[in-house]
Amino acid sequence: MLIHGLQKMTLLDYPQHIACTVFFGGCDFRCPYCHNFELVDGTMAPIMDDEEFFAFLNKRQGLLDGVAITGGEPLLNKNLPDFIRRIRDLGFAVKLDTNGNHPKALKALLDENLIDYVAMDVKNSLPRYGETIGIKDFDTSGIEESIRIIMGSDISYEFRTTVVKELHDESSFEVIGKMISGAKRYYLQAFVERDTVPDKNLSSPDPKDMEKYLETVKKYVPDAELRGM
Repeated sequence: MLIHGLQKMTLLDYPQHIACTVFFGGCDFRCPYCHNFELVDGTMAPIMDDEEFFAFLNKRQGLLDGVAITGGEPLLNKNLPDFIRRIRDLGFAVKLDTNGNHPKALKALLDENLIDYVAMDVKNSLPRYGETIGIKDFDTSGIEESIRIIMGSDISYEFRTTVVKELHDESSFEVIGKMISGAKRYYLQAFVERDTVPDKNLSSPDPKDMEKYLETVKKYVPDAELRGM
């Protein structure tokens, strides 16, 4: 397996854990606001293979207690279950980031108790999903199924939305709130303008709008919070 990025230690990516973060390349979405688009379009070359990663991880036993797996979209990798088994055999907890478009692969990991925490991006209300992820006429059934699987499991989880001024409004969060009503955790995080994102015409939301969106979703998810503000 090829690994495209490694953050050797983080206190932020995996709640309540001292972790490293592993980045896999490839994604089936083309979000115009993506901060990691070099992982999506293949312009970022791999930095190591899995054997080099496990050599690193072996040396971090006792220093780290978790591994966060992100991308890109990790569930595209057919060898991910074996990769996670090796991580867990070393005694580390595993957090998975996913776009939610691969419910069967997600369920297989949950059924085998291979992951301890899952963070799923909820990109927008279903009618605006295709626009938000850069795929016209996108079938959202996988997104809906992943939400049901996650909320019906015993795993620790969070949903999160990156808020973009041009892509989200109050009605977006009314619909999202209903879709994940009763969820344990939901975070709204503001898009940050960068030169590396695909669409340079997108902009950060107004902080007052973020507060308004938060109040909207709190009707359905009382533990919703703003992140990074």
